[in-house]
Amino acid sequence: MSTLENRPNSALLVVDVQNGAVDRAVRRDAVVANIGALVERARVEGVPVVWVQNHDEHLVRGSDAWRLVPELAPAEEESLVEKAYGDSFEETDLESVLAGLGVGRLVVVGAQSDMCVRSTLHGALVRGYDTVLVGDAHTTEDLSAWGAPPPDQVIAHTNLYWSQQRAPGRTAGTATTADVRLGRTG
Repeated sequence: MSTLENRPNSALLVVDVQNGAVDRAVRRDAVVANIGALVERARVEGVPVVWVQNHDEHLVRGSDAWRLVPELAPAEEESLVEKAYGDSFEETDLESVLAGLGVGRLVVVGAQSDMCVRSTLHGALVRGYDTVLVGDAHTTEDLSAWGAPPPDQVIAHTNLYWSQQRAPGRTAGTATTADVRLGRTG
């Protein structure tokens, strides 16, 4: 289990599911629907949902691109963390939010697979969290014009390599929307 003491809880971490981050993403509607289903499951199961919202030169605060997609909305009691870097922990209050909730395990969904999702997964693992990537609840856009593999390959590779991640005293892995365990693991 996680290397964080007195952190037995899990949380669903929804990373950057914003209009401008998913407007050109592959399988956008299916991924957003899977995230919505997980958010509802988490709420029913009493698992905290923590939302992350990026801001930068492309996602300017207050703009339509910056807003979360209309299909998803944080509940009033759910935390919303704003960030300016790929890793959702960098210069944010995410760690204190998770500590306050007793969270040592993160179930991660969102956009973009090869940027903020990947950075956040690594950031969580090195900080002591157990991490699960929901393989059918993250997406990215086609950046092959700049040398990246096609988006389906990026997503598949991210799922593959995250299923193989390990660190002392911590676990990592992937699961599908249907199979992921949201709550406590032990």
